Amino acid sequence: MLTIGLTGGIGTGKSSVTAILRDLGAAFIDADQVGWEAYRKDSTGFDAIILAFGDGVVADDGEIDRKALGQIVFSDSNRMSELTGIVWPLIGESVKEQLNRNREQGAAVTVVEAAVLFEAQWESMFDEVWVVTMPREAVESRLTERDGISATEIEARISSQMMEEERVQRGDAIINNDGDLKNLRSMVENMWCERTAGRRN
Repeated sequence: MLTIGLTGGIGTGKSSVTAILRDLGAAFIDADQVGWEAYRKDSTGFDAIILAFGDGVVADDGEIDRKALGQIVFSDSNRMSELTGIVWPLIGESVKEQLNRNREQGAAVTVVEAAVLFEAQWESMFDEVWVVTMPREAVESRLTERDGISATEIEARISSQMMEEERVQRGDAIINNDGDLKNLRSMVENMWCERTAGRRN
């Protein structure tokens, strides 16, 4: 089985690339969703987050309030490090388990979308790491329209991430999402053919 780690900064279009790869036949694991499961109510991760950040990050439904937690960690690098120290190891182990299940079930290619792939040092789990990029101005516009967050919040979130230049340097393949969806699909399909041919067993 060929394993591809897909990463990129916030708002660069990773989910669009993932959708195209799934259309092409790839199995898919969403590390963000795995992360959410890692600290569901009554889990080890949940208890650790409450201990670290207090009851104020618990929503009315008893689950972690991701927005409230985000407001704390995106503005304080020390608190962000505290959070990632809790959840990244849990996510990494869960992703490995899911990759092993996919391999046992005969999947030819599995794509793992993980925004923090390099930061969490997960690259050793994958045969290939693909990096999605987008011009900064387009990212800011997209986040404003999609998420309704302020320029200050956008700056904080982008600043909390790895520099794009470092991701590009460390990636095996780069997807420059600087056009429309049709252009993106063509680019991803070509990359799929070039980089997965003969490597899907």
